[in-house]
Amino acid sequence: MSDINVNELLAQMRVLSAQAKGVQLQPAAENGASDFAQMLKSSVDQVNSAQQNARQLAEAFELGDQSVDLASVMVEMQKASLSFQAMTQVRNKLVSAYQEIMSMQV
Repeated sequence: MSDINVNELLAQMRVLSAQAKGVQLQPAAENGASDFAQMLKSSVDQVNSAQQNARQLAEAFELGDQSVDLASVMVEMQKASLSFQAMTQVRNKLVSAYQEIMSMQV
């Protein structure tokens, strides 16, 4: 079996995800150290925009907009839900790591 470098794989997935969205993203090794707080804020903003987009589509569908179909509303709502759940899991891991670090004796 081959040994998989998780950080390298994660960086590649981020680049591919950004390319799929139409955003040009450079790997972290090329653009230097990234600010963790800015990256976290950006992630929260993306989740927020996904939820707002889903809410707007649902509202348009409820008002009878003919350009919005039920399938697109449901897909957007599932995307928003999944991104929120992922963000919640990341928050839980961060809190757990913080608590573990704080319990260490120096």
